[in-house]
Amino acid sequence: MSMNPFCEIAVEEALRLRKAGAASEVVAATVGPAQAADTLRTALAMGVDRAVHVLHDPDPDPARPLLPLAVAKIIRALTLQETPGLLILDKQSAPSR
Repeated sequence: MSMNPFCEIAVEEALRLRKAGAASEVVAATVGPAQAADTLRTALAMGVDRAVHVLHDPDPDPARPLLPLAVAKIIRALTLQETPGLLILDKQSAPSR
């Protein structure tokens, strides 16, 4: 898996904000299968401080994908736990390959 362009733009903007002093920490997060860790490694290599991976593996039942509402609830839970000052989200997810 590779980071999609929308995520890359979001990470770059977050890093710009940190460099400008508007943020003290940049945390990258993703929801997905084990392979999604590659995307987080890319974000760490770009300079983010921490990465959070919410593992979701559709292998047990591919007919039951993670629905947008479930992703929204996961993001809400992460927000409540991390209490960020700002969330920068990408536009869409890259298609599974």
